[in-house]
Amino acid sequence: MSIRIVYFAWVRERLGKGSEELELPASVKTVGDLIAHLTTLGEEYAEVFAVPKVIRAAIDEEHADHDEAIGAAREIALFPPMTGG
Repeated sequence: MSIRIVYFAWVRERLGKGSEELELPASVKTVGDLIAHLTTLGEEYAEVFAVPKVIRAAIDEEHADHDEAIGAAREIALFPPMTGG
């Protein structure tokens, strides 16, 4: 399955890209699975996603928990926690 992954804030800065299209293996079913898969794509990914619990996600612009199924999503956004202000 091909999906667009969008990165925000320090996730984008550390990866050096704002988004990418990825072919996901069939084993990637949830947001948590996606984050685990991303850690296998290279050293910079492993560093950014080393502490998965700090990463927030949105599936097709709707906030999602790590155990939420990706399903037929077209886009998943990954970002750090937002601060108020």
